[in-house]
Amino acid sequence: MRKAKQQMLLAMAFLFGMTAPLAKAQDKDKKSPVSSSEPAKLPVKGTKADEQSLTGYTIGEQDVLDIVVWREKELSAQVVVRPDGKITVPLVNEIYVIGMTPLQLQEVLAERMKPFVNAPQVTVSVREINSRKVYLIGHVGHEGVFRINSSTTISEIIAEAGGLQPFAKRNKIYILRNVDGKQVMLPFNYNAFIKNQENSQDRLLKPGDKIVVP
Repeated sequence: MRKAKQQMLLAMAFLFGMTAPLAKAQDKDKKSPVSSSEPAKLPVKGTKADEQSLTGYTIGEQDVLDIVVWREKELSAQVVVRPDGKITVPLVNEIYVIGMTPLQLQEVLAERMKPFVNAPQVTVSVREINSRKVYLIGHVGHEGVFRINSSTTISEIIAEAGGLQPFAKRNKIYILRNVDGKQVMLPFNYNAFIKNQENSQDRLLKPGDKIVVP
């Protein structure tokens, strides 16, 4: 009887020795600050970039705009910016929009609709961007129409066009730009820019610019 009791105690001691490390490991996992079931923390998307995308873009010729007036389906429309820079909107009639941001146009339309609509809520979005392009002509690899963004420069367009031809007048390049209805000429000295000389300037391009390479 005494022998059987000793064997039972030995068996219990053996089992306790096997399970103790496992219990400690489980207890350690519980105390750990990182849990496998805890969802990973993702970067929070801010609204600042979204606001900049809406406020930074300026409307141009041939852009297609979606104008939505809440609860006023007959006043909502899809419009194209005409060559004269205007659009036609029900009740508002014609309005010049080139150079406006979508947010600015929203505010103008809402103000003009107040006599006809109670507290109008207007949303303007750009469906198609067709205005952000420039024209390159002259002694370059290939002439044509090139799309630009807000940071495109004249040297980048020349590079995209395959560079200058051997007989191009590198110091006589210029940009024709419409400013307040008048055409102005902006010179660009390619040689001075390449050599990083003083007063050399790689000009930022604007929609509608015409780059001439004599």
